[in-house]
Amino acid sequence: MVEIKWTNKSINNLKNIFEYIAQDSKKYASLQVKKIKERTKKLKIQPLSGRIVPEFDDLNIRELIDGNYRIVYMISEQNVFILTVHHSAKLLC
Repeated sequence: MVEIKWTNKSINNLKNIFEYIAQDSKKYASLQVKKIKERTKKLKIQPLSGRIVPEFDDLNIRELIDGNYRIVYMISEQNVFILTVHHSAKLLC
């Protein structure tokens, strides 16, 4: 089993998602952030479960899709690093 580590960028992404949705509803903002976090928990046991990110074509950089969000992560021997949580309507840089 690997450990999930959130990068500063991914933490900021979650804060921005919360703030954007909270303009209309703090309840739904909290639910969306919680849903994203829950989605990543399966990576502890199945780190290869996400698809390879087409923009990078690297076997160790993968993503989970959760609604409109792409959860991009990198696999190492002991850890899964959540690199970014990205809205799918925007280009991934």
